[in-house]
Amino acid sequence: MNRLKQKYQNEIVPNLAKELSLDNLLAVPYLDKVVVSTAFKEVQHQDQAIDSAKKWLSAMTGQNPKVTTAKKSIASFNVRQGDVLGLQVTLRRDRMWEFVDKLISIALPRLRDFQGISPKGFDGHGNYTLGLTEQIIFPEVDYDTIGKIRGLQITFATTASDDKISRRLLESIGMPFEKTESRK
Repeated sequence: MNRLKQKYQNEIVPNLAKELSLDNLLAVPYLDKVVVSTAFKEVQHQDQAIDSAKKWLSAMTGQNPKVTTAKKSIASFNVRQGDVLGLQVTLRRDRMWEFVDKLISIALPRLRDFQGISPKGFDGHGNYTLGLTEQIIFPEVDYDTIGKIRGLQITFATTASDDKISRRLLESIGMPFEKTESRK
């Protein structure tokens, strides 16, 4: 079993149940899924870019990505129906816990001048979205084999009902949020 999942089950669930004053341990919010996605802007050499991105995204997440396409044409964006827009991976269960553990303990500390992640990514329903500007912070991505540095969007879907409970859950898992200093 993954060490983060084991820590969640053995330590975090009882602590959150006590903190949120919940009698039933099954009522404690949990991390439901993690969605990792990336997008493409260039039209030329897109097949090579898609193949390259599939390789590093599957190496990073341990799962083959799904190709996302445009559902309808939008003339102002020069997008036709069926054009490839990006790649997406939905992680659940053990692969999700492995990815979150790798993100928190290895990838985020490799960011330059890292002071913590912004707490402004909550959507009001208990989900958190994190944007990264480069994929090379993950150790599986070989800098020499990627064609272009691309950004990632990582969404953490939780069963929490509001943002405060969701933030408390993510903090207890180990998500390094920025320290906000109160002004005097």
